[in-house]
Amino acid sequence: MSTFTVTIDLPHPPPVLFRFLAEPRNRPRWQSSLRTVADIDEGEPHPGQHWRDVTKVGIRPQMQLTELVPYRLISETGHWHGVDGLLSLKFLKIQQGTRVTAEGRLIGRGAFALAAAVSGRWAPETIRKDLLRASEVLSQEPGDGVARG
Repeated sequence: MSTFTVTIDLPHPPPVLFRFLAEPRNRPRWQSSLRTVADIDEGEPHPGQHWRDVTKVGIRPQMQLTELVPYRLISETGHWHGVDGLLSLKFLKIQQGTRVTAEGRLIGRGAFALAAAVSGRWAPETIRKDLLRASEVLSQEPGDGVARG
């Protein structure tokens, strides 16, 4: 098992950042490992919503939003063969925008234990870069940057 925590300050208000990051359709725009998302449940983001990430290396984990507390918390799980991932993004309003704290855990079973451990070592820097990329996308677009439909 591998656990990690990343904290980063971004210059966007919590509602804008929360809405953008909670929407699975936006993920390929800011998450560097993704080619696309597929099989997304209909509707606005909600606890229990499922989708499948399609990564650039061909891994296709089944994802689920497990908790959404508007402008404060997004939690999700991901499952792929012998690897389970849990990630929570916590949002705190600060004078300059939002402090986001990402807390995660990767659990590998059997032959996948090593893959989870290695991925866990890369996760903090990858998440930090992805959150910076999300901020760049939001800074370049009018409105809240949220894909709809």
